[in-house]
Amino acid sequence: MNVKTRLAVLAGLLMVSGRGSGETPAVAGVAGNGLFEVGPEYRMDPDLKDRGALKGKQFEILMKLADSKVFRGDDGTLEPKKKPVREVRKVTVYVPAAYVDGTEAPLLIIHDGPGPLGLVRHALDNLTISKDAGRRLPAFVAIAVENGGDDGKNSERGLEYDTMSDRLARFVAEEVLPAVLADGKVRAAYPKLAFTKDPWGRGVMGCSSGGAAALSMAWFRPDLFRRVVAYSGTFVDQQDDDAPEEKQFPLGAWEYHSGMKLIEKSEKKPLRVFTHVSENDNRAGDPEETYHNWVMAGQRTAEAFQKKGYEHRYVFSKKTGHCDRRVFEQTLADTLVWLWSGWPAK
Repeated sequence: MNVKTRLAVLAGLLMVSGRGSGETPAVAGVAGNGLFEVGPEYRMDPDLKDRGALKGKQFEILMKLADSKVFRGDDGTLEPKKKPVREVRKVTVYVPAAYVDGTEAPLLIIHDGPGPLGLVRHALDNLTISKDAGRRLPAFVAIAVENGGDDGKNSERGLEYDTMSDRLARFVAEEVLPAVLADGKVRAAYPKLAFTKDPWGRGVMGCSSGGAAALSMAWFRPDLFRRVVAYSGTFVDQQDDDAPEEKQFPLGAWEYHSGMKLIEKSEKKPLRVFTHVSENDNRAGDPEETYHNWVMAGQRTAEAFQKKGYEHRYVFSKKTGHCDRRVFEQTLADTLVWLWSGWPAK
C-alpha cells in the first residue's frame, strides 16, 4: 500500500464514530464517548495551571529492583550492557487536599513517572473543588511509577510496558501500592490512608509504551484496574522477541487490533478506555513505515473499541507528534473528568 493510499485509509478510519460513518468528529470536551479531533491550534486548559487552590502533599518513595518478586532487573530477555537497568525506581505520590484521611481513596497509576504528574496535580487541586458537577474530579491519589530503564525490545522498560501479560498489573497491585501505604512519610501525614479495592476506582495512565501498558494492565486484570488513559499508545510490535508471551501473542500489542483482533474477538470486558494518536506520531522513527504503522495502530485500536461497544473515547490530534505536550495541556483535564465519570457508582 503506497503512502497516499494508506493516508486515505487512516482518514476513513477517523470518520468511524458512534454517531454514524461520514460525520465529522466533534471537538473533544468533557462529555461523551466516540471519536474526536483537536488542533491544529492548541491552548493550555486553565484547570491544568496553578489557580491558587489549596495544595495536597507529595512524597517520593524509592524501590530497589532487586527486592521485587516481579521485576528484579535480571530477566533473561534483557541486554543490560546495551540497555542499562535501574537499580532503584522512584515512585512519586500526590495526595490531594480534598482527600479525607481514613476514607478509601480511588487511585490513578501514572507510568514513566513523574511524567505528567504536574498537570494531574493541578487538575486535582482545581477540579476536586469544582462547583460544576459536570466538571469535577474525585479526590484520587496519583501514583507516578518510574520505569525500570531504557526503552524498546530487550530493555527493562520494554519488558514492563510492552509485554502482553498481567505482570505489570501484579507488580503495581502487590508491590507498589503496599509500599506506598507502608512508607513512613506517607503514614506520618495520613495515618489512616487506604485505597479502594473496587477496580472501578483504579485507573492507569501512560504515553507511548506506557499507554500500551495502561491498557494491558486493565485488559489482563480487570479485577484490579478498569479505567485507562493511553496517549500515543504503542499498539505495535515492541514485545521482546524471546519473551514467553510471544507464543500466545506473537505480534505483541499489535494483536489488540490486527491479526488475532484481540479487542473485537474477546468477550467484552468491564473497562472505560481513552486512546489517542497524533497526526505525526512517532514520525522521527521512520517517515515511511514506522510512522504510518503507528498512526494506523492507534486508529485501528480505536475502531475496535468502537465496534465492540466499549465505554471509549478517542482523540486524534492534528499537527502534533509523539506524546506531544500540547495535547496533554489542552485535553488532560477533560480526559480525566471523562475517565472518572460514574465514580462512585450510585
